[in-house]
Amino acid sequence: MNFDNKKILITGGIGFIGSHLARRLVDMGAYVTLVDSLIPSYGGNLFNVHDLKDRLTINISDVRDPFAMAHLVQGQHYLFNLAGQTSHVDSMTDPFTDLEINARAQLSILEACRKHNTDIKIIFASTRQLYGKPQYLPVDEQHPIVPVDINGVNKLAGEWYHLLYHNVYGIRTCALRLTNTYGPGMRVKDARQTFVGIWIRNLIEGKPIQVFGDGLQKRDFNYVDDAVDALLMAALSPQADGQIFNTGSHEVINLRDLAALMVAAYGRGGYEIVPFPPERKVIDIGDYYSNYNKMQQILGWQPKIDLHEGLKRSLAYYVEHLKKYI
Repeated sequence: MNFDNKKILITGGIGFIGSHLARRLVDMGAYVTLVDSLIPSYGGNLFNVHDLKDRLTINISDVRDPFAMAHLVQGQHYLFNLAGQTSHVDSMTDPFTDLEINARAQLSILEACRKHNTDIKIIFASTRQLYGKPQYLPVDEQHPIVPVDINGVNKLAGEWYHLLYHNVYGIRTCALRLTNTYGPGMRVKDARQTFVGIWIRNLIEGKPIQVFGDGLQKRDFNYVDDAVDALLMAALSPQADGQIFNTGSHEVINLRDLAALMVAAYGRGGYEIVPFPPERKVIDIGDYYSNYNKMQQILGWQPKIDLHEGLKRSLAYYVEHLKKYI
């Protein structure tokens, strides 16, 4: 992968995935600018980039500000568009904020690129959530799209704006429908970003992991390094332009077994099966795991870090740094 001397903009860059992506890119010799609002209820955390501050540029801006984005996209070779409101529950209780960030702001970013930098390549971080409840498994990119929450609807709009600007204006865009991504730097204050984060926090604090429902819901997971690989491969490949790709894993596990695996990796603690909170029950999708054959065949991507190893790395990180994240 060659990003040497390339100018790269990462929205949501002080967040979980964005900070890992930034670290990889500066090590490759890229000139990286991070954009993040650092709104407390979202994923940005300056500790994620505390060791990178002298190697990149940080711009505290909100992607909802069209004037800031019009300035920031100029001269950039790549835009990794990772900024978003990720909480499914929050999207139902505050749908208009979700709309502003996940739909309207995305359109504003694309308009900035259309007016000021049509040569940019944009990689949009989408989500498996927009598929809704799977009608068949594993879920491929041809699966019907039936979102079960506001977040899924708005992320779909943001994704399709990107593809439309490719088809109509020739701006190189692609979208990655990320599955459950976990690792160091993820939000652990609450379950706004990923439930794996709050599970890790509970283990370290001596509290039981709470598994909702019967715990038999199946999921797949990607360690953050594998998600970064996918983003970088999509950026460099002309074959990705105008395309949608699933990420995923060959490892599929139910949540009860995942909790047991985490307890074993940590060496102590436990888990309990509890009823779904009503606000989560109505948007639960049941079993979900991805078919990622398209990305494997076209881009050569496949996950490398197995679940046991990824959980060990994540737990070790938060044993050392939990106070920076709560």
